[in-house]
Amino acid sequence: MYGYRPMSATRGSPNPAAAWLRRIETLSGPAYRRIADALEQAVAEGELQAGDQVPAQREVARLVGIDFTTVTRAYALARERGLIEGATGRGTFIRLQTIEDEAGLVDLSMNLPPPPAGLNLAALLRETTGAILARTDPATLMAYHPGAGSLAQRTAGATWLAPVLGEVAPERVVVASGAQTALSALLDHLTAPGDTIIAEAFAYPGLLATAARRGLKVVACLLDGEGLEPEALSRLVAQQRPRLICVTPTFQNPTAATMSLARREAVVGVARAAGVTIIEDDAYGLLPADPLPALTSLWPEGVFHVATTAKTLSPGLRLAYVVAPPGRAEGFASALHAIAQMPAPVMAAVVTHWIRDGVASRVLAGVREEAVARRALASELLPAAVGGAESLHVWLPRATATPAAKDRGLALVGAEAFRAPGVVGEGLRISLGAAAKRATLGRALTELRNLSRLPLS
Repeated sequence: MYGYRPMSATRGSPNPAAAWLRRIETLSGPAYRRIADALEQAVAEGELQAGDQVPAQREVARLVGIDFTTVTRAYALARERGLIEGATGRGTFIRLQTIEDEAGLVDLSMNLPPPPAGLNLAALLRETTGAILARTDPATLMAYHPGAGSLAQRTAGATWLAPVLGEVAPERVVVASGAQTALSALLDHLTAPGDTIIAEAFAYPGLLATAARRGLKVVACLLDGEGLEPEALSRLVAQQRPRLICVTPTFQNPTAATMSLARREAVVGVARAAGVTIIEDDAYGLLPADPLPALTSLWPEGVFHVATTAKTLSPGLRLAYVVAPPGRAEGFASALHAIAQMPAPVMAAVVTHWIRDGVASRVLAGVREEAVARRALASELLPAAVGGAESLHVWLPRATATPAAKDRGLALVGAEAFRAPGVVGEGLRISLGAAAKRATLGRALTELRNLSRLPLS
């Protein structure tokens, strides 16, 4: 058995991640296994995190005092355990542990954009941060920024949303640290405890939870194949005199319904006639290749539009743009400031840079391409699934998760997570983007198809 060479050479070295090698002194077994075990312990205890670079194999051989082939064998074992992954020309890094790794489950519950086809997000992020630091004083990035966002950030937001909004003045755009933060601030800004809001019968859980904490009365509106049903909405508006109507017009969450242009005009018509403000949660509006006009483009004076980059680019770039009616952005920005003083400047700088340089459009195109392929796979394996060609999720009406689902390695979310107060009915929202690979998703959907209590057509 090889001994361990004291690692004084690594102290103060450019690669402090080599410190985990000290752990092999306390382990037993062959040298290659002790190295892999030490790496696994360092990850489990948080010493190493996803994205950390580990030393090159020759450096490990030098530090530990063993031959190169033993280290090669150790790294191969670490790859088998899902601990590390290599990037050509850049080195070896700690791999992000997904629910598939940690629990043996395939995640069909978390609505994430899939990895963009043909793009390396890590490389893009590295290039972008380098470019930002090369032209920006780091002290500026570390300082407090205006609550509504800088002019450059607001202009980038207006540019990004132009496919669904048309031309929008940057002063109408407010930059927020994610859609959930934006929705919370909007409810604080536009309602008082005891007010009534109308939501979709099956609605985004974050909206329902925020409304409950705010002490709002949530009234559910009937949904059909295109989302909010205008006649039902009109009756509820007349009866309930709501403060707000909350709606997701594209790939509604969870039913995946998309409003046609005629339906959008009808819903806006109901709200405009009654003078009721709309909150448009348009998380998925940019995903269709030919996006439909946002509700705010049909009624700029009465709609607050919320769009997040978490569903179109990456959840790691958790930024949202709120487009307020003319003259109302600064008032909303003050309410937002009370909840979250500002979005993280570095993150906002990355998204702004990506939009300006066209990288965001490339990432969106890659996400859309992969989403289309996964949606086609869902159509093949789950013919009863409802959802558009580019949707990140599909809806299985009347389906329920059975105890066998977890036994078969599936993480699912059912209708109970989305029901507005007083609503009944079953269904499963199947998220298509969280599985790391398309093949993994295919196996999961095949298992789901084989479960009982699942309508197939």
